[in-house]
Amino acid sequence: MFVDKAHIHVKAGNGGNGIVSFRREKYVPDGGPDGGDGGRGGSIVLQVDTGMRTLMDFRYKRKYVADNGKHGSKKNATGRDADDLVLLVPPGTIVIDEESNRVIADLVDGDSRAVICKGGRGGRGNTHFKNPVRQAPTFAEQGFYGEERNIVLELKMLADVGLVGYPNVGKSTLLSQVTKAKPKIANYHFTTLTPNLGVVEAIKGKSFVMADIPGLIDGAHEGVGLGHDFLRHVERTKLILHVVDVSGIEGRDPVEDFERINSELEKYSPQLATRKQIVIANKSDLLFEEGKLEEFQKAMEEKGLKVFVISAATSQGIAEVMEYVTTELDNIEDIDLYEDIMDLEEEVVETKGPDIDYKIEKGKYIVFGRTIERLVYSTDFENVESLRRFQTVLGQRGVFDKLREMGIEDGDTVSIEGFEFDYYE
Repeated sequence: MFVDKAHIHVKAGNGGNGIVSFRREKYVPDGGPDGGDGGRGGSIVLQVDTGMRTLMDFRYKRKYVADNGKHGSKKNATGRDADDLVLLVPPGTIVIDEESNRVIADLVDGDSRAVICKGGRGGRGNTHFKNPVRQAPTFAEQGFYGEERNIVLELKMLADVGLVGYPNVGKSTLLSQVTKAKPKIANYHFTTLTPNLGVVEAIKGKSFVMADIPGLIDGAHEGVGLGHDFLRHVERTKLILHVVDVSGIEGRDPVEDFERINSELEKYSPQLATRKQIVIANKSDLLFEEGKLEEFQKAMEEKGLKVFVISAATSQGIAEVMEYVTTELDNIEDIDLYEDIMDLEEEVVETKGPDIDYKIEKGKYIVFGRTIERLVYSTDFENVESLRRFQTVLGQRGVFDKLREMGIEDGDTVSIEGFEFDYYE
């Protein structure tokens, strides 16, 4: 089964906790703090596997969680970092953050690798909280949460040449003639429901990859039929072979078919309009009116397009086409594989909101944000010293000043990441 789109949930591991510990040695009666730091949580990493061709592995398993870091231990020993969770994907996979709908990675070749969710940093042991005033801190820091998100994986096939055209014009037959691909072939519409890839070697020592893009229909650019699912695969081709049925046995106008397909391609992606096209006039063995073919060739030549007349069923003219395509590919500069990705970002997009934000809801002051979430998670509220540090950090971050600006008074309730406090100056 060919699967070219998948929705999955990924979560990086949490950092390990720092610990509270003091030196307890025979001749050191008043040893200082020696609590070690927690280890880093495992990150979620996507890595290209050139042997994969589909996203089938993500069809049934849709949740992936990396391991947490190990807790610290005494004698300032740091906990072990967790291993990253590496997920293999086929070349040509685009990673989209489902919440923001932004592209966060484009994995093109075998060297492509992207960290999608970063593992949480390990918490600090009590050693870090020693100072001239507090020489025996009785609290440590908990590890931080690992990032998590819902992502969409989309596969855009990496082919040098894309075959486009209406259903039943002979694209699958042509692909089967020039490659070892074995697409399903039958004399009815929309037979190809998955893109087929094949390697063509028309000139010894020179080969290229050709993809049979499934039959398009009117409205494909708007997602009609399976339009969006199929059109994404033609975006990365260097050259387009536009196959047209010139036999007229189905009563269709080849020029009109050509115009409609090009219209769908351009509406879907303006970049596709700039791709070089070669026109393949297929089913010439079934042609009864030579005048129809001449009219079609004239119409294409007026557009500056080269036309090859072939019969995929009998192999007539195919070798000439493939040799020409091989030569043309050498003259076409590599396209920018990222040009269809407007918002590609070099780093993972943060999606958990601002650092610190405020709102008032039903008379309750609510403080939230990434920084606050991390502070709460790393605080032991049953430890007086840890709680005092929590309040100190809030003051340093300007939280109390902001609450005063908002009009908070003694006795009002402040909610911070699920914990509620009564405010007093």
